[in-house]
Amino acid sequence: MPEILSPAFVYVAGALSVLIPWRVVRGVALLAVPLVALASFVTLPYANYGLVNIFDLRLGFLRIDPLSFVFALVFSLAAFLSLLFAFHLRDRLEQAASLLYAGAAIGAVFAADLLTLFIFWEGTALASVFLIWARRTEGAWHTGLRYLAIQIGSGLLLLAGLILRYRDTGSIAFEHMELDSLGTWLIFLAFGIKCAFPLLHNWLQDAYPASTLTGSVTLSAFTTKLAVYALARGFAGTESLIYIGAVMTIFPVFFAAIENNLRRVLAYSINNQIGFMVVGIGIGTPLALDGTVAHAFAHVIYKGLLFMSVGAVTYRTGTAKASELGGLWKSMPLTMAFCIVGSLSISAFPLFSGFVSKSLILSASADTGHFLVWLTLLAASVGVLEHSGIKIPYSMFFGHDRGLKVREAPLHMLIAMGIAAALCVGIGLWPQPLYGLLPYPVDFHPYTTDHVVTQLQLLFFAGLAFAVLIRYGLYPAELRSINLDFDWFYRRMLPGMTIVLAYQVQTGWRALVRAADYRLNRLLVAVYRTHGPEGILARTAPTGAMVFWIAVVLGITLALTYL
Repeated sequence: MPEILSPAFVYVAGALSVLIPWRVVRGVALLAVPLVALASFVTLPYANYGLVNIFDLRLGFLRIDPLSFVFALVFSLAAFLSLLFAFHLRDRLEQAASLLYAGAAIGAVFAADLLTLFIFWEGTALASVFLIWARRTEGAWHTGLRYLAIQIGSGLLLLAGLILRYRDTGSIAFEHMELDSLGTWLIFLAFGIKCAFPLLHNWLQDAYPASTLTGSVTLSAFTTKLAVYALARGFAGTESLIYIGAVMTIFPVFFAAIENNLRRVLAYSINNQIGFMVVGIGIGTPLALDGTVAHAFAHVIYKGLLFMSVGAVTYRTGTAKASELGGLWKSMPLTMAFCIVGSLSISAFPLFSGFVSKSLILSASADTGHFLVWLTLLAASVGVLEHSGIKIPYSMFFGHDRGLKVREAPLHMLIAMGIAAALCVGIGLWPQPLYGLLPYPVDFHPYTTDHVVTQLQLLFFAGLAFAVLIRYGLYPAELRSINLDFDWFYRRMLPGMTIVLAYQVQTGWRALVRAADYRLNRLLVAVYRTHGPEGILARTAPTGAMVFWIAVVLGITLALTYL
């Protein structure tokens, strides 16, 4: 492999395979792209490759170290699984966008400098929006525009930040930074937008459910996890991230509980799970950072599995609304089994991947004395079980039987879900291979009595609470509605304020026009009185008077001339 060749360029070249006219051959060629890209870096030793000097700037396209390697590895896996899940697609636009999106994310992970990061950062925005527009509805078009504006805005903040940082330090290296200048604050905010920080998060719930069924699987893997990587690389140990992450774990729980669209439920759970990772980055100890990376790895797989299971059900039934689903366990038993594996994984059930990754972050928060944060994470774990661990499989497979009779998911979807489920179980049973890939040496044993008993108690009481609420009709009913959280401000409040402001401007303009009209009429009347037929200046003056006034004017003129 030439030194300058990043795996991202393999995806760019591989996107040309969408030109193959035969669908099956094209699908196989697409599946080969992530495997070829993975082979291009997986055996390389940790080092900096692809170094280029441009205008006295040193750009690095391929920095391989433990942090970038793990993220690139799981991104490659996610790209393969999402393409396999979408094997039936005939839409070449979506296929090309999926490859370019995955390639841009991997290119950003390997970037050694902020300028290269910016190029691929914007590449993820430009490529991913077509996964929304590929749905080809008016709503998807407007959603895509909002999504693109926010993502491009994040990139512009990153660009402004790197320019200011270069002015201050003379370097564009992508390394650890302190929040001690305007440049680093802009970079931090750019990462926060893509990470869906609280109050900056609604692009996620807006865009992911509006994308195609297969597009949402791809979207769930890259954007927010790329931001997690960027924060871990640039701002590890920033204390404010601890509390930002803690808030992220809690607030989505309430919205996910009342949400009817199951894809939006999963979008909210992304906020929740990213919050755990952000807490780990904020703590910044080796154990916490290992937990962040491990949880990001596990999250990409089990969240992809849940999006695939909901997508498979939607593919067969035509809906992702909980109010329209239920009783599908007989029709889609394999999809049900895979969905349950994903639900147990995201709920951090022992023997599944989420348990062995989340335990690292919980232990790190307890070891560093962040007791309230630790309690918050425990409470958030209960919420995860409720809205993703129970609600999603219950609503689709075990809730009220709607009489839906459908076929099982297509074979390629089942294979993709089966691989993801096997990884969830395999990592949970044997976490050492994952621990061995983490940035720091791991001396941690998740399956201690304390860890297992504490987690099982939480899961048991959360499950019991759900059962009691369902039994007595206290659980929020699935209603056909649209729930707004902070996006209420720009969906409802800002349009309302615009209407009120427009009314006030219109009223003021009308008053101004009336006042001007009144003044103009008064002026015309005065002019008419002076210059009209009956006006004083229209009267015939005597000749003597005229001579008198001419003499006066002449005298004044002569006086002014000789003074």
